Amino acid sequence: MKQEKKSLQGHDTCFDSIDLTFDTQHIWHPYTSMSEPLPCYPVTSAEGVKLRLEDGRELIDGMSSWWAVLHGYNHPVMNEAIKAQLEKVSHVMFGGITHQPAVDLVKKLIELTPSALECVFLADSGSVAVEVALKMAFQYWQAKESLAAKREGRAEKPRHRVLSLSHAYHGDTFGAMSVCDPQNSMHSIYGDYLPNHLFADTFTIGFDEPWDDSAADNLRELFAKHHHELFAVIAEPIVQGAGGMRFYHPNYLKVLRELCDKSGVLLIFDEIATGFGRTGRFLAGEHAGVVPDILCLGKALTGGYLTLSAVLTTRHVAETISQGEAKCFMHGPTFMGNPLACAAANASLSLLEGGHWQENVSRIEKQLKEELLNPLRENPHIEDVRVLGAIGVVELKRPVNQARIQKYFVDRGVWIRPFNRLVYIMPPFITNKEELRELTSALVDLLNREDFSEFVEQ
Repeated sequence: MKQEKKSLQGHDTCFDSIDLTFDTQHIWHPYTSMSEPLPCYPVTSAEGVKLRLEDGRELIDGMSSWWAVLHGYNHPVMNEAIKAQLEKVSHVMFGGITHQPAVDLVKKLIELTPSALECVFLADSGSVAVEVALKMAFQYWQAKESLAAKREGRAEKPRHRVLSLSHAYHGDTFGAMSVCDPQNSMHSIYGDYLPNHLFADTFTIGFDEPWDDSAADNLRELFAKHHHELFAVIAEPIVQGAGGMRFYHPNYLKVLRELCDKSGVLLIFDEIATGFGRTGRFLAGEHAGVVPDILCLGKALTGGYLTLSAVLTTRHVAETISQGEAKCFMHGPTFMGNPLACAAANASLSLLEGGHWQENVSRIEKQLKEELLNPLRENPHIEDVRVLGAIGVVELKRPVNQARIQKYFVDRGVWIRPFNRLVYIMPPFITNKEELRELTSALVDLLNREDFSEFVEQ
């Protein structure tokens, strides 16, 4: 049967301008309805920390394009690295083949992360990195238990559950969704389809607050009751991202490490959002001095240029997996170790190594505290305001009206993308004092408006 050609009548086929009508009718944007889509703003170019719209307006980017663009847009070092690699090979399968950009990247990652993490799997994205980490932990325990059962002449006792945290967010694929908070996440509609994992109570002690050891009693109780079922614990260290932008005390991670060590459960850190200096440390786990068994990196790995993630683990985990029934790790993405992405990552990491990211993050943190914490503490619309590293979060009492608040920020010349009750700023590290003040003043001025109630859901 001959397929009918789709009609696009009424749409301009000239690509000199962005067809927003076509975009609205045919392109599905993240977390957006196709029947009642949110407005989209057409970006034609970007430079430094500024996005240029089709109508000529420029917006200071306060989001680092979902936390990925550390060094700003159109960076000459990043551009040159990708151009140079493009002239050699843009992609080649990683099965049975290797290449210099991948070797260089893994060397850098091993040098920059804790010494115990020396085996690296290169994946496609943050969500896939979480999938890989969970599969690693599962295969590790499957191999470990199988070997022990054969040695001891008994039946296998497989472990099948993961302990995650309330308010956790680890990605949008099914394995990742299964360890996201089932009640307080955007994935609750998939609840009946997902595995039944365990979730610890909300961490109640903030990053800078005095520690009370009883706050970790729930973790201890869960381990006492379920450690024999668990093959892994997964956590976003220090900062929980899309699950609420919550900052918690480093001692929770120390307790998790102790409990995992006693029971043999593998500890996974999802540093996809927090890695590469965002919290003031290169890795957020450094705030607690805790090293995981498996580490997930993504987002800013390539400086926001291309999608790539990395999963690092110990030699012990890697070799145990390799001694199991499968004799290998059962995962292999088509674009694994993509040379262009690896080249971008190498350039980004070189900029971090040779730059002043620590001074920049410290400067941004100080300014965010001065321009958000103090002016907004008594604001009647605010539930909480908090700052850590290059992250400033304003938690409102009511969810935002997304379309209205987005238009306000664009009219102010800034790009801030709120969600639910959270309005946050997570700028590129190169953002200067004046640019950051434009971001913070737009937010403070909004919250001080007499008509602010028009910008939140009623």
